[in-house]
Amino acid sequence: MRLAEAYASATIEQIEAALSGGKLVVFSVGRPPSADHKITRSAALAEYVFASPAFDDAKTPVFAENPVTVALVGTPGWARAFSADGAVVADFSAGAGLAEIKFDSISATPGFPLKVLSLKISLPAETVTYEKTEYGHVYLTGLENAHRKLSVRG
Repeated sequence: MRLAEAYASATIEQIEAALSGGKLVVFSVGRPPSADHKITRSAALAEYVFASPAFDDAKTPVFAENPVTVALVGTPGWARAFSADGAVVADFSAGAGLAEIKFDSISATPGFPLKVLSLKISLPAETVTYEKTEYGHVYLTGLENAHRKLSVRG
């Protein structure tokens, strides 16, 4: 999870409260280096509206509709969460393995349902630092997972 700067010092309870009545938009590729960066390389696969409150007592996400109908074909790779007023709260990894959001399918097909099975909010959030090198932009994350430690963009 990468928090937007406005939520960098938020507690889990504050993040959950911010998501009440907000949206969760799922994308396949092109995850920006931080939640404060504009989405430029991806279109939305599916969109969920959080209920109010957004999480039940067991910390399970609650949506107005779940599953939702998929808009575009793709493999869910990440999602951006917004508050009810449209402010970005966080970006989450999505899909199989160690992802923070799990779905009932590993792929999304237009016109078919896609259900969120779980959404994990954990702190401390992932951090990202940026460097410009002779090879392009280098983003280093605060994760221990070596496969997600580095991203290079020319």
